[in-house]
Amino acid sequence: MADKLAFLIWAATPERPELLVTPLVHALAARALDAEVELHFAGPAVRWLVEGIAASAYATPSREKSVADFFRELHAEGAHFFACGMARAAWVGENEPLIAEARAAGATAFVARSLDPAWVTLVF
Repeated sequence: MADKLAFLIWAATPERPELLVTPLVHALAARALDAEVELHFAGPAVRWLVEGIAASAYATPSREKSVADFFRELHAEGAHFFACGMARAAWVGENEPLIAEARAAGATAFVARSLDPAWVTLVF
């Protein structure tokens, strides 16, 4: 069984936070099973990694947990966050810092995970 899981998040944009809860919950479940987890943000979904965006967004109508709360929990559990460089150039302003947990990784990094038999990849 593979114990490494990489998520590509591109369609779950800040305008639709309810689309983000599923990959985040699955990432938490994978960490609970001791899987290594990477979350790659591409396209307009890279805006989730802009400082302040996730803090004001809630994935459910009951607003019990912000997207930033999910991010903090995932980071505390050892998940890694990656911002696509091309997406960042297109969707993030020069003066918009990313959250401290975000690292840079391009499309090649996710494709490499897809081709590596040690990794399983999911796209949202």
